[in-house]
Amino acid sequence: MAASINNSIIFMMVALLSLSNISTSHGARSLLQLPNLPTIPSLPKPTMPQLPNFPVTLPTMNPLPNMPSLPNIPTFSPPPSN
Repeated sequence: MAASINNSIIFMMVALLSLSNISTSHGARSLLQLPNLPTIPSLPKPTMPQLPNFPVTLPTMNPLPNMPSLPNIPTFSPPPSN
């Protein structure tokens, strides 16, 4: 019983897919038979306004403080072997 239901579902899916392909091919054929669309005219390139001149010199800032030196990490020697 379950096998016949699965087979019928698969058959319905194949039938629907083949019918949808037929309608798609008819739509593509009708599009190919239409006359060509008019071409889009080329538009003139817009001219951009000139940007205003900005001062090139940057304001001076106080210098950053020096970084303090890091302390040395103490090293430990291994214990003497006997």
